[in-house]
Amino acid sequence: MKRFIYLMIFLICFLPFLNAQDKLEIFGYFESQALASKIKNNFYQLYTNKLRVDLKSQISKNITFAANFDYITYHGKTQWDILEFLSSNITSKIPQGMESFYVIPFSNRHFLDNAYIKMRFKYFDLIVGKQQISLGTGYVWNPTDVFNIKDMLDPTYEIPGHNAMRIIVPLGAASSITALYSPGDNWKDSAKMIQFEGRISHFDYSLIAIEKIWRFHDYTQFDYEILNFSEVSEKRQLLGGSMAGEFLGLGIWAEYGYNKMEKSKDFYELVVGLDYTFDFKTYILLEYYRNTFGKSNYEDYDLNDWMRLFTAEQKAISRDQIYTLIQHPATDLMTIGLSSFISISDSSFALAPVLNYSLSDNAEIIAYLNFSFGREGKISGKNMGNGGMIRLRIYF
Repeated sequence: MKRFIYLMIFLICFLPFLNAQDKLEIFGYFESQALASKIKNNFYQLYTNKLRVDLKSQISKNITFAANFDYITYHGKTQWDILEFLSSNITSKIPQGMESFYVIPFSNRHFLDNAYIKMRFKYFDLIVGKQQISLGTGYVWNPTDVFNIKDMLDPTYEIPGHNAMRIIVPLGAASSITALYSPGDNWKDSAKMIQFEGRISHFDYSLIAIEKIWRFHDYTQFDYEILNFSEVSEKRQLLGGSMAGEFLGLGIWAEYGYNKMEKSKDFYELVVGLDYTFDFKTYILLEYYRNTFGKSNYEDYDLNDWMRLFTAEQKAISRDQIYTLIQHPATDLMTIGLSSFISISDSSFALAPVLNYSLSDNAEIIAYLNFSFGREGKISGKNMGNGGMIRLRIYF
């Protein structure tokens, strides 16, 4: 905490001077958010306040520095018992005395989200440091992205930074090759990626190969020495590709990734989507997702499936899913919409009415409700509860 206070004092006292001397840009936002959920007969609330400070400086014609610093505080219910969301078939198998281990805590955080230097050379660009790695064309799901997992209710929210070195080599006006290395303890544990991007007519496309260690936990085995669940890791090698473009006014995209696993069974992920804006300004989006790592029968979902889903260690536990979004500008400043998530595999679904309101050019409100419809034990089963979120964000 003291380090954060010292950093803020530095920012307040010295950055205005640096800004005048070295053309350092300072911007960011403050965000206040309230999350509420009714689980069975209990009503819970979690409040967060987030300050994000972005720094950017053009050191020279060919060198750029950028960084983002986040400070987040949590209030209200900061200990969430995951067992309250699970069916009795799952919770009944947990050994007596271990129930307290299945709690996700929310504690105040301050961290450097991104900090990198981008250098432009004659034949390539080099980006070094903690940086965002955004891969694929999918809106909610990205089969070729092994670095990030999006929040299905908030898929456009910013993704975290990853420590990496990235080289981008242009091959003309419409194509490039990107090589990325994210260091681990050694070469074997480090992530490696190579991607080719190009364009044919009205469509952009990419081909990608990634090798990365997939780290997750066995939530049936608790390690009392480290006071955490036992970690499981294995090498994951991905080959895939993506495309996006326009055809007859429709936005179309597709993405595919085949995963060769070191220990687990190989699997693939597929996304196909489209969107369209009508003349009367209503916008629709439809995205289908298949993940053969998931299961087609909800009775096969186990404790590890649920915990890895809640802790964002895997993207899905249901094999086939559909996401839809309908939006319409009710006024010049307000957009209303409805999103839905449908699990084809277990015949459950959730609906989320959405509202976006611009208070001004630098202030906005985002709110949604979430209603689950399905039998207990399914992805959107009644035991998942109903709730909502409201977020106020001010940019500076």
